[in-house]
Amino acid sequence: MPLVSVYIIAFNEAEKVRATIESASWADEIIVVDSYSTDGTAAIAAELGARVVQVDFKGFGDLRNQAIAACTHEWIFSLDADERCTAEAAAEIKAIVNNPESADAWWTPRRNFFMGKWIKHSGWYPNYRQPQLFRKGRMAYDNKPVHEGYVLSSDKPVGHMHSAIWQFPFKNMAEVMHKANRYSSLGAQKIQHKRLSMGSALAHGLWSFVKHYVFKLGFLDGWAGFVIALGNFEGTFYRYVKALEVQKGDSWKAPKAPTTAR
Repeated sequence: MPLVSVYIIAFNEAEKVRATIESASWADEIIVVDSYSTDGTAAIAAELGARVVQVDFKGFGDLRNQAIAACTHEWIFSLDADERCTAEAAAEIKAIVNNPESADAWWTPRRNFFMGKWIKHSGWYPNYRQPQLFRKGRMAYDNKPVHEGYVLSSDKPVGHMHSAIWQFPFKNMAEVMHKANRYSSLGAQKIQHKRLSMGSALAHGLWSFVKHYVFKLGFLDGWAGFVIALGNFEGTFYRYVKALEVQKGDSWKAPKAPTTAR
C-alpha cells in the first residue's frame, strides 16, 4: 500500500497548528516545516508526533520545495496551518493513492470560513491553490516569493478531488491587515521591473475589488464579501505602491538635511 507524507508549512501558528496536525492523523508521516517560530509552534508539533524541519524563509516557492525534500513517502499531501483535512478528503486521498492508474497530481477544493459564515462566492469556493496531492518527484514549485506556481513532471492531466478541505484564513481583522501588508511586500518584488505609477496602482486595486465583488459574486456573501473584495483592493494597491517606492528610491526618501519647502 503506498504511503502518504503530509507537510504543513507554518510560522507562528500556535493557535492553529494543533488542529491542522490532528486533521492529518491518518497520514503515514506528518512534517511541519517551520521558519523559526517564536510562539511555540514547533513544540506543539513535536508534542503531537510531527517531525519538525526548520527552514529559513526565502519565499513560499523555496519553502515548499524544501518541504517536498523533507518528505520520505511516495505520495505527498500539502496543508497550510490554516487548513484542515476533512474525513471525506482523507478517504478520497486513500482511494486515489491506492489506485495505480491515478493521475500524478490532484487539485483539492477548499471551503473557506470567514466572519462567522462559510463563503460561497468571492472566488473563495471552490478555490484552489497549487495541486495539493501529488506523487513525489512529479511536481515542484517555482521560486516566486508569494503566489508561487507549480511545475508538473507528468504526462497525465491534473485530477480534481471531489471532497473539500476546510480553510480558516483569518482569526480577526488584524490578521486580514497583517496578511495584506506581508503579501503586498512579497508581491512587490515580482513587479518591480514594470512601468508603474500611482494611477496604475489605483487602477489595479480597483479592478481587483470589482473582480471579486461583482464578477465573482462577492456581493452575495454580504459584508464578508465586501471585506474580502476590500482586502484584495488593499493588497493589490499597496503591492504596486511598494514596488513604485523601490523604483523611486531616494527621491521618495526624506532629505538628510532641512531644505526649503516648496
